[in-house]
Amino acid sequence: MANDSEPGSPLGTDGDDETTRQEALEVGRLLFAKECQFLTAAAQDGQLPNLGLPEIAFAGRSNVGKSSLVNALTGRKTLARTSHTPGRTQQLNFFGLGGRLVLVDLPGYGYARAAKTDVKRWTGLTRDYLKGRTELRRVCLLIDSRHGLKENDREIMSELDVAAVSYQVVLTKTDKLKASGLAAVLKSVETELAKRPAAHPEVAVTSSHKAKGIAELRAMLATLADPAPER
Repeated sequence: MANDSEPGSPLGTDGDDETTRQEALEVGRLLFAKECQFLTAAAQDGQLPNLGLPEIAFAGRSNVGKSSLVNALTGRKTLARTSHTPGRTQQLNFFGLGGRLVLVDLPGYGYARAAKTDVKRWTGLTRDYLKGRTELRRVCLLIDSRHGLKENDREIMSELDVAAVSYQVVLTKTDKLKASGLAAVLKSVETELAKRPAAHPEVAVTSSHKAKGIAELRAMLATLADPAPER
């Protein structure tokens, strides 16, 4: 999954062809440099849009850094709303990227400063979306690298396994850890993912604050987009 020099480095193993790697990074850079704009939001089932494009959803516990990651990937500081208050994202937000891909910022699960009825509503909507969306190509499951996998993460993973929905773990806030601590967390996560049928084998190691792993994640997600139009 990862090379020996940098834990969890996407696209990189000792035997990788550097030219191929650079080409993939450039494809990702070009796609995520395209115009990215807010399309719509959904707070209940009847509001889910039919956009006709592949979708990549960003899921994770409250305050794990979903909006920060979306902003980092697109190079826009305020595209997705960020907050230090868990539970601020209370609906599914859809962003169009270059007419080829849709990014979906999901409400966080777990602790949130909101009414229990509201939490139940958006949690139910999120789980229904994750299990029944035909356009959904992959779920980026964000995990705070300082805390590792929690039981509510495992619940979501189990549901995605049963629904056969592909998901990829993205470790966030890795700039907060020393290399040895990060390596230990990465190994633990990889070991657990190896037992799960719908899990993508590569763990993305990122820091939105330091832009670590962002280019590599762009490259991986670009493979899921609609093809670029022929010139």
